[in-house]
Amino acid sequence: MATKQNNAIYDLYDKPPFFTWLGLSLQHLFSMFGATVLVPLLVGLNPGVALFTSGVGTLLHLLITRGKVPAYMGSSFAFIIPMASLMKTIGYPAVAQGIISVGLVYLIVAFIITFTGTAWIDAIFPAEVVGPIIMVIGLSLASSAASSATTVNGKYDWKIFVVALITLLATIAFNMFLRGFLGLLPILLGIIFGYVVALLFGLVDLSPIAAAHWFQLPDYETFIGKDGFKFYPAAILSMAPLALVTLSEHLGHLMVLSKITGHDFFANPGLKRTLTGDGTASVVAGLIGGPAVTSYGENIGVMQLSRVYSVWVIGGAAFFAITFSFIGKLSALISTIPGAVTGGVGFMLYGVIAAAGLQVIVDNKVDYSQKRNLMIAAPILVVGIGDFHLQLGAQVNFSGVAIATLLGIVLNLILPKIAASEK
Repeated sequence: MATKQNNAIYDLYDKPPFFTWLGLSLQHLFSMFGATVLVPLLVGLNPGVALFTSGVGTLLHLLITRGKVPAYMGSSFAFIIPMASLMKTIGYPAVAQGIISVGLVYLIVAFIITFTGTAWIDAIFPAEVVGPIIMVIGLSLASSAASSATTVNGKYDWKIFVVALITLLATIAFNMFLRGFLGLLPILLGIIFGYVVALLFGLVDLSPIAAAHWFQLPDYETFIGKDGFKFYPAAILSMAPLALVTLSEHLGHLMVLSKITGHDFFANPGLKRTLTGDGTASVVAGLIGGPAVTSYGENIGVMQLSRVYSVWVIGGAAFFAITFSFIGKLSALISTIPGAVTGGVGFMLYGVIAAAGLQVIVDNKVDYSQKRNLMIAAPILVVGIGDFHLQLGAQVNFSGVAIATLLGIVLNLILPKIAASEK
């Protein structure tokens, strides 16, 4: 799936020196924090629980994959609509049952793969499909980054634009000109620099930090309501099908990780273990009050930029997430990072994912003078980036990325190797 690369500063099993380890792990935490706590805020769940379950889910994923996949598990955006609807009409017990059902879908697919194997992966995901899909995963997030970097509460603000641009340029500068320990932390330094600039522009509200307690216990909930257990089949029917969306994203993220790290994760530890890890993380999240979780593109972008692929660093970020979920003021501090800063850094993080897809195409010498390759890449890119999505009712929504992935698979399987006009 991927060729071995020797450009890693810290490879998969390398354990950095202690203080370097802390800095690198904090960099991952800061990169994913905003998105992870945004989901529960939009849905009506407790952000502290979401942070806790992201850390626990990541550690479980590392354990189940035998410490072989540097993937961070954060709150999934794919389930926002049904979760928000269920929270409003029924409450968390229904949401929890839906989240647990999503995790069970992953576990069932992993069980099937145990018997069918994964040889089919290479057949349906050649370079001419993988490259464009990876590009779509990064570029489909571009509009989200641009919105964060230009608007606040839906209104355009030139100060947001300036802070985002300064944050982006600072992150680029830190990447290009810093050496040694600081050279490993360009994203973290970019966020800190952007935060200071945002303070100077008056874009940061510090009141949540003052109001937060130093120690606070996350508000855990379960699938059992106050009046006892009730079964909610509608919750399962509205959320379980969306696992097909996140399954395709799981495959895409695993492709990106395999490419940038030079380790074939489809072969070792295997798709059955990565799916089991992801599914188990969601089941546990549903049991204690968190949202469904999935691997995060932000953290993949951090690895691509820093060339640090160590599972020790990912594990350290998970430890910090769990710890910070109990320290109210630290959680509040990170939650005050404005969208201008996360958007500015997002331009870099999402862009390097897209560049990794381009590198797949270049390395495998995909020939776009052949019509077949063009007919596969063109719709994948436009459908995915344009978010040509399928919505079934008010709750089921298949994203453009998922549709693009399925379309690429189908086209690769049915199109002839040579177009009739080229014979």
